[in-house]
Amino acid sequence: MLRSGRVLLMSQSVSLSVLGGDDLFGERLRADGLELRRERLTTLQLNLGKMCNLACHHCHVEAGPKRTEVMTRGVMERILGWLDGAGSSAGFEVVDLTGGAPEMNPAFRWLVGELRARGLHVIDRCNLTILLEPGYEDMAGFLAEHGVEVTASLPCYLEDNVDKQRGSGVYEGSIEALRVLNEAGYGAPGRDLRLDLVYNPVGYGLPPAQERLEGDYKAYLLEHFGIRFNRLWTITNMPIKRFEHALRRDGAYEAYIGKLMGAHHSVNVEAVMCRSLVSVGWLGSVYDCDFNQMLQMPIEPDRYGAGADEHEVETESRKLWDYSVDELVGRSIRTGTHCFGCTAGAGSSCTGALS
Repeated sequence: MLRSGRVLLMSQSVSLSVLGGDDLFGERLRADGLELRRERLTTLQLNLGKMCNLACHHCHVEAGPKRTEVMTRGVMERILGWLDGAGSSAGFEVVDLTGGAPEMNPAFRWLVGELRARGLHVIDRCNLTILLEPGYEDMAGFLAEHGVEVTASLPCYLEDNVDKQRGSGVYEGSIEALRVLNEAGYGAPGRDLRLDLVYNPVGYGLPPAQERLEGDYKAYLLEHFGIRFNRLWTITNMPIKRFEHALRRDGAYEAYIGKLMGAHHSVNVEAVMCRSLVSVGWLGSVYDCDFNQMLQMPIEPDRYGAGADEHEVETESRKLWDYSVDELVGRSIRTGTHCFGCTAGAGSSCTGALS
C-alpha cells in the first residue's frame, strides 16, 4: 500500500489507467522514502551503434541489419579525450561496449586497443553469431589477444527456445561461435579470458533463480557440446521497444507491468546498475542506463521524454565531454515504470541478478 493510500498493485491484471502516470516506479520510490542517485562512476557503457546482423524479438535497441547508426571514430576520440581529462578522476574501471553488434562498428578494434592501453577492463556484448560472419572470423582471436571479457547472449540452452526468440538457425550458429571462443581460451579453467552468457525469458515471465539455471546451462552445454563458460546472467525483458510491441500485440502489456510491480523488492534499489554507470549513445549523448537511452530519456530532465525522436535527442542533447564528473555523480536518476524490470524478483542488471 502506498503511503498516499493508493494501492500500487492489486493483481497482475492491474489497470495502468487506474494507477495513472508514466513513472509508477518513481511514485513507489517516493512512497518508500527512497532516492535513486548516482553514487560513483565505475562503468562507462558505450552504445557503438544499432547495426546488427540479427533482429531479435526481445531487442530493446531495435537493432538490425538495416540500421545505419554507428558511433564514429571522431566521437570515440572525444570520449577518450574526456576520459583522459575530466574522466580520469572518476575512477572508471570498466568500459562496456554494446550495440547492435558492437563488433560491426568499423572502429571497434581501434577503440578496444585504445581502451586497453589505458588499463581499462573492456566488456564486449556479443550476440555470438557475428563471430561467424564474413570478415569477423578472426574476431575471437582479437578479443582474446586484448583480454576482452565476452558477455554473450544465449537466451536458453535449448534450440527451439533460442530460435523462437532470435530467429531460425541462430542456436546452431551460437553453439559454433561458443566453440570458437572456447578454442581461443575463453571459459577455460585457470585462464583469465572470461566468458559469461546471458539468459532472457522467452515468454512473458520473470527469470528463474540464476544460480540454479546456471547449473542447468553448464551441465547441458558441456554434455552435449563440450562447451564451458564462467557465469550465467539472468536478465528480465524490459517492457520497451520490440518487447513492448509484442506485449501490446498479445494484450499482455498491463499484466506484465503488474507482474513486475508485484515482484518489486525495495532492497534491489540499492544495487541497480545506474548508481555507478553512465550510458553513452552513438553520438555521445548521456543517459542513466541503456534502457533510458532507448526511450530517449537523457540525463537532462524536462527536455525530452519517452517517445521523442531518437535522432533529435541524440543530436541535440549534451554530450559526455560537456559534463564534469561532479555533474554526473550525486545526480538524481531519471526513472519510468519500466524501471520495475530492474527491481522485480531477484533484480536485473547488465551483470545479471542483483540478489
